[in-house]
Amino acid sequence: MSGTLYLCATPIGNLEDMTFRAVRVLKEVDLIAAEDTRNSIKLLNHFEIKTPMTSYHEHNKIEKAKVLVDMLLEGKEIALITDAGTPVISDPGEELVRQAYEAGITVTSLPGCCACVTALTLSGLPTRRFSFEAFLPQEKKEQARILEEMKEETRTMIVYEAPHRLLKTLKLLLETLGNRRLTICRELTKKHETVFLTTIAEALLHYGEEEPRGECVLVIEGKSFQEIEKQSQAMWMEMEITEHVAYYMEQGLEKKEAMKKAAADRGMTKREVYQALIQK
Repeated sequence: MSGTLYLCATPIGNLEDMTFRAVRVLKEVDLIAAEDTRNSIKLLNHFEIKTPMTSYHEHNKIEKAKVLVDMLLEGKEIALITDAGTPVISDPGEELVRQAYEAGITVTSLPGCCACVTALTLSGLPTRRFSFEAFLPQEKKEQARILEEMKEETRTMIVYEAPHRLLKTLKLLLETLGNRRLTICRELTKKHETVFLTTIAEALLHYGEEEPRGECVLVIEGKSFQEIEKQSQAMWMEMEITEHVAYYMEQGLEKKEAMKKAAADRGMTKREVYQALIQK
């Protein structure tokens, strides 16, 4: 019988956020796969966890996943941990999970800390719908594509960024998205945690004068539906009303229905559209 792969969330800064269940599982499994064993040994020592560790990271994720899956198939119990937070989220663990499922292995997740969700709850921005972008790609073409997608995104967006790249990223966001509301969370759960409710432009000015420190989570306001509606109306207003109504009639709508839809697109009443048509 094969073993189970446990995805164990670990603290993102404050060791008191470690769960009782995670400590127990890390003590009971046969092996812990860690993104950085040098970093994780501090956590294990703190909780007196003596379980053997092996490294599993971005540069060995495919081949090492095969080794770990073989061990799981032999009946070993393995826990996966990342440097901080929940493994698999913007993390090489997704490859191990994929291979484990393909091999028919049971995978379970031990919930706990996650920087993106922690920042979202602190942001003061809408939380019902959100998108997680992790770190923006550094390759120019892919970066431009992602930024263009973000430009039209109506959900709250979450981006990770290192302090030495923060200014550059803020400039890119301002150029692409315009001046949106923004919350920057730093040093989450740590002694010097800061939550900065601002705008992209204000943040750019602030960090132009004060050197950014610590890993940052940027929570960015999505595009408003009012803005989308305004842009859509502007597009339709470039078209003659006769063309607008004809556009819908060509799609099979009756004239009255086509006029109704054209009126809605242009922010007009159906009567106003009718009056404009008879004057043509």
